[in-house]
Amino acid sequence: MPASAKRGLSGALPGLRRTLHRFRHQVAAERKLILVGLLALFAEVALRLLEPWPLAYVIDAIVAATGADLATRGAPVPGIPGVAHLTVLLIICAAALVGVVALRAGAAYLMTVCFALAGNRVLTRVRTELYGHLNRLSLRFHESRRTGDLVTRVTGDIGRLQEATVTAAIPLAGNVITLAGMFVVIVIMDWQLALAVAVVFPLFLLIGGRLTRKINSVSRGQREAEGALASLATESLGAMPVVQSYALESRLEQRFGGSSERTLADGVRAKKLSAGLERKTDVLVGLATGVVLLLGGHRVLAGALTPGELTVFLTYLKTAFRPLRDIAKYTGRIAKAAASGERIVDLLDTRPEIVDAPWARPAPRFRGLIEFRDVVFGYRPGRPVLKGLNLIIPPGRRVALVGPSGAGKSSIAGLLSRLRDPDAGQVLIDGRDLRDLTLDSARSQVAVVLQDSVLFADTIRANIAFGAPDVYGDGRPVGEEWIRWAARLAGADQFIQALPQGYDTVIGERGATLSGGQRQRIAIARAAIRNAPIVILDEAMTGLDPGTEAEVAAALRRLTEGRTTLVITHDLDAARDADLVFWIDEGRVVRAGTPTAVFDHPTDPRALSLSKGRVR
Repeated sequence: MPASAKRGLSGALPGLRRTLHRFRHQVAAERKLILVGLLALFAEVALRLLEPWPLAYVIDAIVAATGADLATRGAPVPGIPGVAHLTVLLIICAAALVGVVALRAGAAYLMTVCFALAGNRVLTRVRTELYGHLNRLSLRFHESRRTGDLVTRVTGDIGRLQEATVTAAIPLAGNVITLAGMFVVIVIMDWQLALAVAVVFPLFLLIGGRLTRKINSVSRGQREAEGALASLATESLGAMPVVQSYALESRLEQRFGGSSERTLADGVRAKKLSAGLERKTDVLVGLATGVVLLLGGHRVLAGALTPGELTVFLTYLKTAFRPLRDIAKYTGRIAKAAASGERIVDLLDTRPEIVDAPWARPAPRFRGLIEFRDVVFGYRPGRPVLKGLNLIIPPGRRVALVGPSGAGKSSIAGLLSRLRDPDAGQVLIDGRDLRDLTLDSARSQVAVVLQDSVLFADTIRANIAFGAPDVYGDGRPVGEEWIRWAARLAGADQFIQALPQGYDTVIGERGATLSGGQRQRIAIARAAIRNAPIVILDEAMTGLDPGTEAEVAAALRRLTEGRTTLVITHDLDAARDADLVFWIDEGRVVRAGTPTAVFDHPTDPRALSLSKGRVR
């Protein structure tokens, strides 16, 4: 557990300050709403301070009138109002009380609405920013994190901040300001009695400090456990065919149940600690009220206070200790909000590894000449996958990358798409280092078709359009004619129109409601609409039956016609269809040339010179 988790509520405040500082620009955008909310807050506090005074005037008047009647048997006493005047005073005070309460309720409503609306707007933008930031983080980051935990941060942690803003922070801020205002008033009324009340605060800090440390620590642990629980659920639900095929239901249920029970235990512990703090606070409030009642009664008898002022004093005392109850009540929420805020800020402060260089310029339309110069690349430090790779791919040629698993073929594709950067050496297109070009302009000119093409739970039309979301360059959605053209090129138009809603058919998550061949043809259509000069086919036909494979192969041939194409495959028959073949082994090109030279005559001098990257 980090050190910050071991401090109490004061330990949560730095996290909240860090969160607020990180979101200061989004907060500033809502300054008008916040200003109105603050004005309403101060108005509500002022009206709360006024609220008990009508009652005080009535009590003093009644006590005075009653005392005069007892002392004089009904004879009027100078300065004491008669019955008629007392009735008028009662009416005025009653009306004043109703008016103050109504105005305070209106101010409280306006304050809550303004702050809630501002908070929700800010956090909605933060959620969008966080999601966009996650999409831009490098593959290395995503490979080292659990998806469920990231989803929890985007949804649950943002929701926790929203809840804390509306249900804890706003009322707590109002009550703390009220506490300060009421303490000033009671000091002015009777400083000796106010001093007796002030003695309770150190006791609260002593008791509350120990419990809030535990609450904050448990809350952090609970959020981490909830993230792990979400990760387990995401992984198992996303691999349901494997779960059922291997009869893992019971074992995973036990794992999930164990993790869920640990999360429950942390939640119950936090609730117990929070409830204990609330009850201890109630006892302290009762103690302070008893002290004020005892000492205040003596002050009234001594003539230092009137009965009405004592009533105001007791009313203030009851109201002024509400912040203490709220701190006890909301400590858990505030601690969880602090933990959630820090988890969000931690993600936002994680910098993407693949970014535009300050000197990067938009790429012109690629011709498709690809060159790898002495490229060294590894997924982990000190363990390179590519070891000084050199190769040249002429524009418009179809090139097959073959070799054993782990040789570095997919790493080449990742570097070419600039999903990763080399540790050393250069990856060039048309003689330009990819790191000198902007990410969007370079990636938009590379289309990829994978073995397991991921489709989204959306319409077929939308899945195809994802390939070119801004084909016009001005934000307009891609036109229907482009979508149908891409589908026809991929050989998908016929089966799409045969579906119940045609192009508006919503497919299941990852395309689960379609066959493998149908998924692959939609993926080809998505790549086709990109109209990219470079195409990467990464085991694009693996796992297809012979009939479907022929249809997909024909679609891929149409897609890649006239484009620089990299075919990553273990199928040597598929590689024979290429113009050139590069045999990759242990991160280097060991053989290169035409399919005949590489497969049938591996000692061909032309193949050997190609392996050194000197011949195109």
